[in-house]
Amino acid sequence: MVALSREFSTARSLVYISKQLDQLRLQHQPPRQPAEPFVPFSQLIHQRKLLESRLISTLDGCTHLSQIKQVHAHILRNQLHQCSYVLTKLIRMLTKLDVPMDSYPRLVFEQVRYPNPFLWTALIRGYALQGPLQESISLYICMRKEGTGPVSFTFSALFKACSAVLDVGLGRQIHAQTILIGGFASDLYVGNTMIDMYIKCGSVNCGRKVFDEMSERDVISWTELIVAYAKSGDMKSAGNLFDGLPVKDMVAWTAMVTGFAQNAKPREALEFFERMQDSGVQTDEVTLVGVISACAQLGAAKYADWVLDVAEKSGIGPTHNVVVGSALIDMYSKCGTVDEAYKVFQVMKERNVFSYSSMIVGFATHGRADAALELFHEMLKTEIKPNKVTFIGVLIACCHAGMVEQGRQIFASMQKYFGVAPSADHYACMVDLLGRAGRLGEALECAETMPIEPHGGVWGALLGACRIHGNPDIAQIAADHLFELEPNGIGNYILLSNIYASAGRWDDVSRVRKLMRIMGLKKTPGYSWMEAEKGVIHKFFAGDMTHPMSEEIKQALEDLLERLKAIGYQPNLNSAPYDMNDEQKEAILMNHSEKLALAFGLISTDAGCTVRIMKNLRICEDCHLVMCGASQITGREIIVRDNMRFHHFLNGTCSCGSFW
Repeated sequence: MVALSREFSTARSLVYISKQLDQLRLQHQPPRQPAEPFVPFSQLIHQRKLLESRLISTLDGCTHLSQIKQVHAHILRNQLHQCSYVLTKLIRMLTKLDVPMDSYPRLVFEQVRYPNPFLWTALIRGYALQGPLQESISLYICMRKEGTGPVSFTFSALFKACSAVLDVGLGRQIHAQTILIGGFASDLYVGNTMIDMYIKCGSVNCGRKVFDEMSERDVISWTELIVAYAKSGDMKSAGNLFDGLPVKDMVAWTAMVTGFAQNAKPREALEFFERMQDSGVQTDEVTLVGVISACAQLGAAKYADWVLDVAEKSGIGPTHNVVVGSALIDMYSKCGTVDEAYKVFQVMKERNVFSYSSMIVGFATHGRADAALELFHEMLKTEIKPNKVTFIGVLIACCHAGMVEQGRQIFASMQKYFGVAPSADHYACMVDLLGRAGRLGEALECAETMPIEPHGGVWGALLGACRIHGNPDIAQIAADHLFELEPNGIGNYILLSNIYASAGRWDDVSRVRKLMRIMGLKKTPGYSWMEAEKGVIHKFFAGDMTHPMSEEIKQALEDLLERLKAIGYQPNLNSAPYDMNDEQKEAILMNHSEKLALAFGLISTDAGCTVRIMKNLRICEDCHLVMCGASQITGREIIVRDNMRFHHFLNGTCSCGSFW
């Protein structure tokens, strides 16, 4: 009994101690955390996707490598280092910052066990942009070996790489891949980049075949080919495509307008621009510059005013747009209205080197050398530095005004004070300057001793000077160089022949003309044109009497020449370099195209109006003489633009001072 009592007492003690220990444990244990609630798997996926989207959005805003590295740290911390979706954006941003592909981007890619097609494509695209191209091809091969299928962006990246290095052979192989791997040959995006690749590699016909086989096309598909045909000069094909384009946007219209302008078809360019205006399509500065170029080629002053009005109404006039303003200066100068060009220059709030250069060249070609030089010195007071074109304009001004010493000083200052190394064009100006001034020996020495290889313009300037001063010996030296550099340049043969004819060396004339026949060269027909009422352009060829008003033109010209002879005019028979009698020479001179244009201008415009004539070749001495006399007896200003410069005839004198 005693033993049982002791046992019970011990048991009670153990229970008591146990309770005490439990209390101590509770006192020293940290408070129990509540159990985390159960999160469904779909919600976890949603949270992950949300995090991925936030990281991608953050990467989009990165502009420095350090920022990208910070985002990359977050990617690693959140266990997204295998997420192709996020890493694709990371690599694309590294590519955008021109981080070398072999370093950081490649290391990121190689950490991913199972890259998806977009991650592969990001790296392929990076190498395609940065090079070497072969590495992007190697990656594509590895991608295929790994069993990963490409996406449309894969092929577009490869095609762009082929375009960059002009490797049409490789482009064809990738083209074959798009056919072998089903679905990509008909992909619109792939097709467009394929067309672009073939065009840039010079295979426009292959690009057209891709276009013709496309099951789906968009405006890019059409416009790429229209632009390509326009650049190659095939405006007929460009026009046919344009007519078939379902929706004609500004890019397509601009391609046609600039295409015609760039291919010396200014009338067609202006017609298309009129159609563009009628269709209500918006005009931008690229379109306007193309139209302005067309006006400049045509020399149509009425069209010039219309284009300026369109520019102002479109909000891209010279006051607000320096590119359009500079082009307008050039246009008005080439239309014979240099004062209008200067008005444009004056209203421009912003001017750059192109604005100044265009105005300087405009003054120079119109014989206003003092104005050109004054503007040049004004430019030097600004922060705008002259460039090569600026100096060409200044040297032309000196050439046409006979300012030999000023021209020498400016030429010497180019490299020394402005860091502009003289090019062959600048040396051509110097040869022209010396030659026109009668210093033919110095001009020849300049051409023979210049530190760079002279081009045709240098020797052409010397040959032209020999025509002015009648030096057949130096002319032969210049011509020999030109025949080697420009064997098919018929103008050089004709000019040499004319120089020999003026010197009475008919055997040499026959020799040159025989050489022309052997080479199958045909003389470029001389023609002149002028703008009449309502902007209509009238064209005249030498001796051509097909104009509807031919009889009236002929009679007006005969009357004009009779009046000129009454005040002392004598035809300059040297301007007809043919071995024939004086009467025959005079008949030929009478029918020169610029004289026909002059007669038409006098009878088709109101008294007192300026007569503006454009000519594709150089005006001859006899026509120059007639224009001077006509300006005196009619009281009209006559402006002639030939392929060298502008001549402003007024009161019996010319702005060139008979120095051209």
